[in-house]
Amino acid sequence: MIQPAALILLLLASTLVTQAAERLRPPAVPLVTHDPYFSIWSPADKLTDADTVHWTGKPQRLSTLVRIDGKAYRLMGKEPATVPAMPQASLEVLPTRTRYTFEGAGVRLKLTFMTPALPDNLDLLSRPVTYLTFEINATDSATHEVAIYQDAAAELTVNQPTQQVACSKVGPAGLEVLRMASHEQAVLAKAGDDLRIDWGALYLAAPAATANTSHLLPAKVARDTFAAGGEFPMMKMAMPQAAKDAPVAALVLGVAPVGAEPVTRWLMLAYDDEFSIRYFGENLRPYWRRNGDDAAALLKQAAADYASLVRRCSAFDEQVMTDLRQVGGEKYAQLCALAYRQTLAGNKICADAKGQPLMFPKENFSNGCIATVDVLFPQAPFFLVFSPALTRAMLVPILDYADSPRWPHGYAPHDLGTYPHAAGQVYGMGGTDGDRMPVEESGNMLIMLAALANQQGNADLAKAHWPMLTKWADYLVKEGLDPQNQLCSADMFGHLPRNANLALKAIIGIGGFSQLCAMAGQAEDAKRYLGIARNYSAKWQELAKDDHHTRLAYDQPGSWSMKHNLIWDRVLGLDLFPATVGDAEIAWYLKVQKQFGLPVDHRTDTCLIDWALWSIAPARTDADFQALLEPIWHYANETPSRVALSDWFITTDARQKGFQARPVVGGIFIKLLTDPALRAKWAKQGN
Repeated sequence: MIQPAALILLLLASTLVTQAAERLRPPAVPLVTHDPYFSIWSPADKLTDADTVHWTGKPQRLSTLVRIDGKAYRLMGKEPATVPAMPQASLEVLPTRTRYTFEGAGVRLKLTFMTPALPDNLDLLSRPVTYLTFEINATDSATHEVAIYQDAAAELTVNQPTQQVACSKVGPAGLEVLRMASHEQAVLAKAGDDLRIDWGALYLAAPAATANTSHLLPAKVARDTFAAGGEFPMMKMAMPQAAKDAPVAALVLGVAPVGAEPVTRWLMLAYDDEFSIRYFGENLRPYWRRNGDDAAALLKQAAADYASLVRRCSAFDEQVMTDLRQVGGEKYAQLCALAYRQTLAGNKICADAKGQPLMFPKENFSNGCIATVDVLFPQAPFFLVFSPALTRAMLVPILDYADSPRWPHGYAPHDLGTYPHAAGQVYGMGGTDGDRMPVEESGNMLIMLAALANQQGNADLAKAHWPMLTKWADYLVKEGLDPQNQLCSADMFGHLPRNANLALKAIIGIGGFSQLCAMAGQAEDAKRYLGIARNYSAKWQELAKDDHHTRLAYDQPGSWSMKHNLIWDRVLGLDLFPATVGDAEIAWYLKVQKQFGLPVDHRTDTCLIDWALWSIAPARTDADFQALLEPIWHYANETPSRVALSDWFITTDARQKGFQARPVVGGIFIKLLTDPALRAKWAKQGN
């Protein structure tokens, strides 16, 4: 038994190691991260080195200045260039918070972006509110006069800067609120990939007690006036105006004389889209609005909750990071922290006609589809761990569509349309079955349904669609062991017959259906499908076998590929494949990985980060896992592609190959899903 003194020393040593560990430099830093439209990032090491952008890379500028003893400094943004940047001392990205520390002019200023993405409360999780907290204290023996300036540009409310915007002062009692909105209000009018929202309204708000003044002024006038310490002019603005010419919404927060004790001020940035998704002709409300709340109610409640949320987010971040370090080490925890809000920001949580949650992901910069099954699948580990309720919410739209006359095929769909319009599949509909990923999506759906049933302790969702799921399972029995020429999730590599990894998914999908049968009380079917899965597993091991690894395709000797689907055998506890299969793959990956990670297969030098983490997760020693994780961490840390984490990158130079800001990075939480105790702990909180 470890003695108390020894335990204290051990914990201290662990803390020191963690503190000394190299901190990840994000490719882009998450600041305001809520959904595919309300998603703002900093594409630079320092917050003053670049203007903030939407995840698509288009400008969505937030600017922060501080005035200390009459001298102005920049904290966020490149303008005004005549105002010097306050030296940035540190940056830390945690699951719900991004924390910057600045030091200079005799003070330390901590700027925290807090998005209360707490999965145990869907009302809170779906709120489109991010808090900016400023904590200031003197680092010398003097007392300093401090004021803080924050503005938001009108471009946050439009798709193109030529679109017109109207601005006004509004708000409930106790708050100083500025509102900006597009003039046209073309609600859910556009569908596509490279788009920004142009309906609803942006709100910048702060407690009236600490907001000295609020202004709607041209950006240069507002910032220069604050920097100079002058009186803000009264200007009559023409309304509406093109966003590029429109005023900024600007708040000035007064701070009492600052000494050694920290002084805190905070404000809120919120976006009320009013309607979020067009779902088979019906415009769905965001989930937080399902009971009739509006923007005023949102801001009032968000302000009232601020103090408690600061405590809750801090405790949540500490808990998540501790568990991530336990299963994967410090660098794994850092990668997951970066992926946490990106995963959520790639989805929109809505309410159906009965007020039940539905969740829709967007294929950011891959094809713009909505509710794509091979996006649901890679993001599933995140939601299975933290929110089985949201896992159900993301599966229901696909299940309902597939179980309707709109979908005539005997396999699972690929998508529901183009975001934000869910009106039926668009991908591959002009082609053949093989263009629609039939084995891929059927296997994905059965595996996710089995995993959800295991998390929730029942197969109720599956039972509501039983004849259809049986049809999918039988399709995999017929077509899955030796797949015909077709696409899989990595469709950029083209069609491939006899795909060994695709067959692996089909076999595990059949095994997952056997579990659903058992939970549905159909013992004979459970036995039969499990027997088929075991029989196919034995055949697969012979068909895919090569020299100390498995092949890309059965008929391609000397080939190899990631076997990322194998991890789901462990997640579901099926034991269809002996551990030696995974051991051989891990040993092979260690031989063929590149400087920045493991290529997808022998044909390419590119990696998919979710597939890579699933592929290396079966490693049975920490040394092997860390040896395969380290290059991936270095990709994120060193990539010259300054975008919200790209999941498709080149393993020889760390450059982005394609995609960015996609929610599939939720797949890297797979290590939590493979730890039974931690999986059960988090699932209990998220149900």
